[in-house]
Amino acid sequence: FADRTLVKATLLRITLHAVHRDDYGTVREAMQPTLHASRLGHRFAAAGLTPADAAELEPGFLEFASRPRSNGDLAGWLAERVGAEKKDGAWWGLRSYAPLVHVPTGGPWSFEYSPSYVAAPEGRFTGDPGAALRTLVLRYLEGFGPASVADIAQFAMVQRARVRSVLGTLGETLEMWAGPEGRVLYDVRAAPRPPADAPAPPRLLPMWDSVLLAYDDRSRVIPPDYRKLVTRVNGDVLPTLLVDGYVAGVWRPVEGGIEATAFHDLPDAAWDGLAEEARALLALLADRDPRVYSRYAHWWSKLPTGQTRVLPG
Repeated sequence: FADRTLVKATLLRITLHAVHRDDYGTVREAMQPTLHASRLGHRFAAAGLTPADAAELEPGFLEFASRPRSNGDLAGWLAERVGAEKKDGAWWGLRSYAPLVHVPTGGPWSFEYSPSYVAAPEGRFTGDPGAALRTLVLRYLEGFGPASVADIAQFAMVQRARVRSVLGTLGETLEMWAGPEGRVLYDVRAAPRPPADAPAPPRLLPMWDSVLLAYDDRSRVIPPDYRKLVTRVNGDVLPTLLVDGYVAGVWRPVEGGIEATAFHDLPDAAWDGLAEEARALLALLADRDPRVYSRYAHWWSKLPTGQTRVLPG
């Protein structure tokens, strides 16, 4: 982040993501229609503002953000132009809709809780959201295919009609498969095809990992009985144990190691694999953030009793 090889910005699902700087423009343009509809829609209008107001404000707003600015700086700039009553609505819309990236401020993960922003570099946009979405769809399928129209749309939070249109242009680049309940699944033609009995090694997935959010049909990864346990009512997605390709429990760092709570009994081989993962994770966290996710500890008191082990480093 410090040398801007990676940038952090509001992108997929209108949530914060880290992407390579060379990919930022493509992902941002692919999301442009979604960001416009979400951030310049009803709530923006409720503040007495229109998309035309956003278009008029944006050039000066980005010029002001050509160097790092705080929340207060940018909200103050807007207040001078739209008035104090409309300032909050304008800032709510433009901080996600305008091409801003977060400025690294230090700390174990390069950012603190109070962000600073800077305008994204110019020259990274082509003005073609359709072509950008085409690239994003291919990237998605390379990582998560085979997948349905609904899966792709859900993962990025884009309209299904846009996804269908893009898939229709990809022709022989893709293969189609018959999925459950007659759904068509798409994948890139050169994708690997592991056999059904290929082992899926145990993994410790972090909060909001893309694997957990990759499909409209969450049961491909999260058993239905566990979905509400790991996806909480406010949208928090807890760090999970992945065993045989499915969520099997949750984990968190504690004194002495990684506390792993399984929602059902696991075989010794699975625990051995999770212990190996825990050792690697603790080595990563040691000088960075040994108690990562401690602010989410309250969720553990709401979980059912499970098979719990502390996996040492």
